[in-house]
Amino acid sequence: MKKEHGEKYAIGLMSGTSVDGIDAVLISITSSGLSTKYKQLGFITLPYNKKEQKELLDLASGNVGGSKELLKINFYLGKKFREAAIAVCKHCSISKNEIDFIGTSGHTFYHLPNKTKYLGKEIRGTIQLGEPSFLNEEFNCPVVSDFRVRDMVAGGQGAPLVPYTEFLLFRSSTKNIALQNIGGIGNITILPKNCTSNEVKAFDTGPGNMVIDNLVNIFSKGKLSYDKDAQIAKKGKLNKNLLNYLLDDDYLTQDIPKSTGREKYSKKYIDNIINFTTINKISLADMIYTVTFFTAKTIEIGIKNFCKVDLDTLIIGGGGSHNSVIIDSLKTLLPNIEVLTFEDIGLNSDSKEAIAFAVLANETLSGISNNLISVTGAKHPVIMGKISY
Repeated sequence: MKKEHGEKYAIGLMSGTSVDGIDAVLISITSSGLSTKYKQLGFITLPYNKKEQKELLDLASGNVGGSKELLKINFYLGKKFREAAIAVCKHCSISKNEIDFIGTSGHTFYHLPNKTKYLGKEIRGTIQLGEPSFLNEEFNCPVVSDFRVRDMVAGGQGAPLVPYTEFLLFRSSTKNIALQNIGGIGNITILPKNCTSNEVKAFDTGPGNMVIDNLVNIFSKGKLSYDKDAQIAKKGKLNKNLLNYLLDDDYLTQDIPKSTGREKYSKKYIDNIINFTTINKISLADMIYTVTFFTAKTIEIGIKNFCKVDLDTLIIGGGGSHNSVIIDSLKTLLPNIEVLTFEDIGLNSDSKEAIAFAVLANETLSGISNNLISVTGAKHPVIMGKISY
């Protein structure tokens, strides 16, 4: 495949809070900023096996492991990211020597967006693991990684980052558009028609697939990692008591900018749901239906609380876009908004975040600030990402 003038080949790598695997996308990209154009050439997911998933979740909980374990998982993930990048090149029949640059999210092990006291100082922080030097060694090209920290030091939350690329690629002169990603966590980007970067609103809406996946995994005794095709949820019905219990969540009404993660919706949160359903004798199917509906409900709440324009279209991406109960619930909850998936507009729901990190890396290498201060709360624009060669 021959590159056109000004065209570059880039790989984007993403490992999300769902801990299902590493998404790897290969794109051709031209220009930068608002002139950015891209084409997806290929996409693969390198799944984590059950042992890898358990290790990642255990270490991310903060309750086990120490510096030695974090060192080992950092280098292990570096090799895993390299494996994913090689795999997507093979999938596209493109030589690794043709790759111009790589953008990698790393894997978020802990994200602390709000200030906490430590040794007498107020700190906020985040840690992404997956040593990028393995990619440098394999591909001999620039690798951009560890994006979030630069925004945080500038006073931002370090998340969400994808809205910047959605602003570049999806803003419209005729429609008010929102893009909702449903990964482990749900996050939304609101793009009023003809918006400037300062008019973009984006935030985490709450749990996406994380709670559903955890409950399905526990009750299947590890045999299932998620509710494929919403098969369990479709057998259940809404339990209003459980829904009201889930809606009693201060995050949902917290003002923006805001972000959340596994730190909030992890083991203790899941255990509380299990205790509630046990005491109230709620069936497995009803529980899974209700927590699935809850994901849709958090999106509706986010739109009603923080979207100041009448949305024309809501485009759903991420793994949750394949869950028909979520999509049908959104159509019911938001009857005046056109609800579409990325597939409905000819794109890929699963590759959008990996593409975002390739686009963010392109901005970094072009010397262009790539955070949205209206979204993260940073004091000023910064160029995120550390470049290694």
